[in-house]
Amino acid sequence: MADYLIGDVQGCFDSLQTLLKKIKFSTDKDQLFFLGDVVNRGEQSLATLRFIQDLGENAKMLLGNHDFHLLACALSVRKSHSKDTFDDILSASDSQQLIDFLLQQPLVIQHKNSILVHAGIPPSWDEKTALRQSLEVQKHLQSDGVGDFINNMYDNHPYTWSKDLNTMDACRYTINACMRMRFCKADDTLEFEHKMNHNTAPEGFKAWFLHDNRVLKTTDILFGHWSTLTNVDQPHIYPMDKGCAWGGSLSAIRLKDKQVFSINC
Repeated sequence: MADYLIGDVQGCFDSLQTLLKKIKFSTDKDQLFFLGDVVNRGEQSLATLRFIQDLGENAKMLLGNHDFHLLACALSVRKSHSKDTFDDILSASDSQQLIDFLLQQPLVIQHKNSILVHAGIPPSWDEKTALRQSLEVQKHLQSDGVGDFINNMYDNHPYTWSKDLNTMDACRYTINACMRMRFCKADDTLEFEHKMNHNTAPEGFKAWFLHDNRVLKTTDILFGHWSTLTNVDQPHIYPMDKGCAWGGSLSAIRLKDKQVFSINC
């Protein structure tokens, strides 16, 4: 049995099927982990999300920022943008079932001594903090007031983590860090404007995985989100978003030996 972790599919269903053929995925012996952003930008978000849901125990997924945006458009006052390509999900006959499926998904997964997250883990967080904060967000996503909760999450504040944050601020920081973070300061202060490679960090900031004080430096962390990230040579760091929706590639990494399999998109 093999565990394969797949970067941002973003509705590119045909590319996903090609990749699964390349790794010879079998429901009898393999498990897939999707590192968030399974929908949006590609043209087959509905087919992609249905496929992942139908895999049942053979697949697990994280919430990415595009998946969260879909939830916001379905459950809060927010509206889809002209570039969004998930209206097929919102109008599908099984739309509510698919939205309910997304609401069950975590922000962080711990699997075989590895941490899986869509964007990143703040420098000061250990495994316990990351998992606890993921569970706290999940609790609110599965509550009766989920629409109001999601609406309250659309803000950049607070920029910096503190154990003294109130529940809503802590959830907002968690969502922003785990789903959106690229650069931050050593004190966990987030920055959202810069989206190019790690060598373009604004003054005072570094890529979240390059801080010397990072607690999880010896833990394997596998993540997506950062399609412009290249030439990363950092122990235990495995970026998997290769820009499928932008004409790049879609990649899977086999967890046991870290072999990467890719197909051009």
